[in-house]
Amino acid sequence: MVKTASTMLPLGTPAPEFSLINVDGRTVSLSDYAGTPLLVMFICNHCPFVKHIADELARLGADYGARGVGIVAINSNDPSSHPDDSPERMVHEAESRGYAFPYLFDEEQEVAKAYRAACTPDFYVFDSAHRLVYRGQLDDSRPNSGIPVTGRDLRAALDAVLAGQAVAEKQRASLGCNIKWKAGDEPEYYNPAGVK
Repeated sequence: MVKTASTMLPLGTPAPEFSLINVDGRTVSLSDYAGTPLLVMFICNHCPFVKHIADELARLGADYGARGVGIVAINSNDPSSHPDDSPERMVHEAESRGYAFPYLFDEEQEVAKAYRAACTPDFYVFDSAHRLVYRGQLDDSRPNSGIPVTGRDLRAALDAVLAGQAVAEKQRASLGCNIKWKAGDEPEYYNPAGVK
């Protein structure tokens, strides 16, 4: 398991467009969340880092979806090399985990590249004008770290956005498995050596 860190997209970046198929078959687009704070999460089914926090992702989705935050999860992994991340398995994953948010498949991997997503999980919070205010970790917990999964960092960012307050600029990169790019189609920012 290669540990890969977030690329830390510059704060203030406008949310890149997306229009992807959800596990329920409908298309979900950035425009569906116009005027709404938005959390975009790059996750997958098989990654041990995502499995470690999946229950908290479900809780977070329920908590903040009810408070008016738009939330989407995106799987950009290549299922030909990682069949556990296939769209069919995504349906089961969303149901078994109780995800209340759309779980979208980025088959062409263009959305991941637009966000400069590097790892699973990778988190991006945009304000209601869809300007990036947070990118980084869920919290300090990692598999086998002994640190409880609380969602502290991401929840603090979402709470600040909902309160109309500035999000702390000191943000720690997320860490996880690298996105499984199609062979020969890795983006220029891909860092297979792991953590920077």
